[in-house]
Amino acid sequence: MGSNLLKCGNHSDTLIVVLHEIYGINDHIKEICQKYFLQGYDVICPDLLCGEPFYDYDQEKEAYLYFTKTIGFQRASEQVTELLKQKKMNYEHIILVGYSIGATIAWLCSGNQLKLDGIIGFYGSRIRDYMEIDPIYSVLLIFPEEESSFNPKELKKELMKKEMVSVHIFEEKHGFADPYSANYNKKSAGRADRIVNNYLSTRIQSRETRFDR
Repeated sequence: MGSNLLKCGNHSDTLIVVLHEIYGINDHIKEICQKYFLQGYDVICPDLLCGEPFYDYDQEKEAYLYFTKTIGFQRASEQVTELLKQKKMNYEHIILVGYSIGATIAWLCSGNQLKLDGIIGFYGSRIRDYMEIDPIYSVLLIFPEEESSFNPKELKKELMKKEMVSVHIFEEKHGFADPYSANYNKKSAGRADRIVNNYLSTRIQSRETRFDR
């Protein structure tokens, strides 16, 4: 894990772990962390690039090459798993929120015996390479309708066969919920945000209900 670890503390009993895209901890990810902090959660965002400065959006090829050649999904998921093991005794609730490669890394963690209340993934295109995983936690996945490398609707059909997975597809392009992306759509981003907020409240409430019995 890189030395950079973005932290926002509220002394909350709920921790949101944000997993960034190939670009690193950029302004979009910082704003995501700030959003959850303002909602009252504790937030951390591990540096999955191991100290490499974040990339601009026009450096997509360079960023993806660096991640795949230097880090890789397996190594990153192991780093996140170790972080979760360190944090699980300090919180009543832990939620993973991943974007792009971060969503795929969160998916890789979904089959591990960790203390998680839920997983949220945006644009996790490489999840299609790990369909053998059967999540033991509730997973909410959000995809755009248009992706250049695969068909999200076909992937949804396969994902929906898994008991713990729910999938929402928006008639947008990759990055539609990112205000710094050329594909940003404010209306769809707002809808996705409401789905996520409802999911968060439901997951936390359901765990509290189980423990109150």
